Amino acid sequence: MKKNNNGNQKPIKNPELLEAIIKMQEDNCPDNVNHMIDCVMAAQFITPGRVSEPRNVAKTDSHGGTVMQQETQIQFQLIENQNGEKFFPAFTDADEKKKWAPSEGKQDIIMNFDGYAQVLSDPGSEVKGFVINPFGRSVAFPKQMVMNLKQQKDYRENQGLQQQTISADEKVQLGDPEPDEYPIDMMAAIINFLQERDDVNEAYLRMFKRESDEKQSYLVIVDFDGEKMEEIFKGISAAASPHLSGYQLSMMPYSVPFARKAAEGVDPFYVSED
Repeated sequence: MKKNNNGNQKPIKNPELLEAIIKMQEDNCPDNVNHMIDCVMAAQFITPGRVSEPRNVAKTDSHGGTVMQQETQIQFQLIENQNGEKFFPAFTDADEKKKWAPSEGKQDIIMNFDGYAQVLSDPGSEVKGFVINPFGRSVAFPKQMVMNLKQQKDYRENQGLQQQTISADEKVQLGDPEPDEYPIDMMAAIINFLQERDDVNEAYLRMFKRESDEKQSYLVIVDFDGEKMEEIFKGISAAASPHLSGYQLSMMPYSVPFARKAAEGVDPFYVSED
């Protein structure tokens, strides 16, 4: 997120997103919905607020000492729905922002999708999501939807973590490990890693085989909270690597539709005790 301080920066405009919203609202078929979401992921928005001047704050370092750091505080303006729930307003341009009188005189804080996901992931936040153009052709993104989309976005951007990846349109055969070939050592190592975390809810193990490959591979599906997918997947990979016995390993967040379908009717091998 950043503050729009001067006139040298190009004004925020999102014509492609506005067109996608109109098209989606006229026909909410999956293609139109997905295109609109892709446009939201790529857009920058205006959220009115106030940015304080940097001030020195005393912090404790890793050695127990005290250091002074400069800290900037941002106060966002929020809107409320008729149930009293608070949301971030996300304006696509200055004209949409002008439709909200309380935003007059406030600073323009430039936000993108990742910025909203970051502030919404704060456990102490009472904000329920963000709303695009709340006084125009509005589209609401509730907090849970934002978190799920962020996981999917991170998954797409970090597919290099997987030794093997599965495209959305690829045909694969799913199954379970044979009882006499169940990877006990690998699962124990993964479980030991997951037990050290407080952001993983459940994990599932499946076997899959591509049409073009005769060999089966492991697929670990992880249901987690927050934005630390890369950290979680790296930890699972490190725990599993010594026990793969020639198999390959893929990982997916549970929020990905393919992963949810693959986990249907399957008992998780790990469930958080919290």
